[in-house]
Amino acid sequence: MTNQYKIKVRYNANEVDKVKSLMASLNLNTVCNEANCPNIGECSKKKTATFMILGKNCTRNCSFCNVTNAKPEYVDENEPRNVALAAKELGLHHVVVTSVTRDDLDDGGAEQFKQTILEIKNLCVNATVEVLIPDFLGNTRDIDTVLSASPDVLNHNVETVKELYYKVRPQAIYERSLELLRYCKHTRPDILTKTGFMVGLGESFEQIKQLIKDIAENQVALLTIGQYLRPSNDHAELVRYATEQDFLEYKQFAESVGIKHVVSMPLARSSYQSYEALLAGRSK
Repeated sequence: MTNQYKIKVRYNANEVDKVKSLMASLNLNTVCNEANCPNIGECSKKKTATFMILGKNCTRNCSFCNVTNAKPEYVDENEPRNVALAAKELGLHHVVVTSVTRDDLDDGGAEQFKQTILEIKNLCVNATVEVLIPDFLGNTRDIDTVLSASPDVLNHNVETVKELYYKVRPQAIYERSLELLRYCKHTRPDILTKTGFMVGLGESFEQIKQLIKDIAENQVALLTIGQYLRPSNDHAELVRYATEQDFLEYKQFAESVGIKHVVSMPLARSSYQSYEALLAGRSK
């Protein structure tokens, strides 16, 4: 049973439409639209967006996610260049790139990530790049492909506590996600690692604390903690809304175990205030 706390957002539709039009002209997707992100208005006002490469249909079926689970689309060879062109047009100083999970591809889409990073760095010389990657089924060859392009931030979300993976992420493995983060930091200590998770799916505070400890033990520098918002009645049940005090306690605990920068608030999402997080991670 959920409590009565509600979250409402307002935004300027004209600003959102401007960014949507640019993306459509370059045949690009954004996670802002596909995942129904509540921060779409704030980010559009700043002329920012999180690019979603490799199509908009995911090969997995996580019960919390609003991204479409359908037949995967073809890999557009022009997409890396088009992402860079859009980033330049928007005047971005920090570019975030994510993707659907593509278990159907031999490399999980790793080469597309690499080429996108390289195109951005070539066209937007002073921009920093953050990538939010899938787990690549734990294949270190594919992870190395992404790391070889030297993104400034490597993000992979753990999404929820270990005890809820069977319900929320049935095609993922908790330990595999943590190992990916550990591997990235061990292989490229110069790249900041980042992860995020949701609350409100029925987890206990003790389970959240253990998750945070596991994240810290794998040397993750940046963390986002946000409220799960149920996209539809077909998605995982929303058990409760965390309070502002809850989010403060999550943040304080994460900082106490050594995580450098924590964004913990109801509307925090993977790329929310990502440039500020990058700067904070580099300064500590």
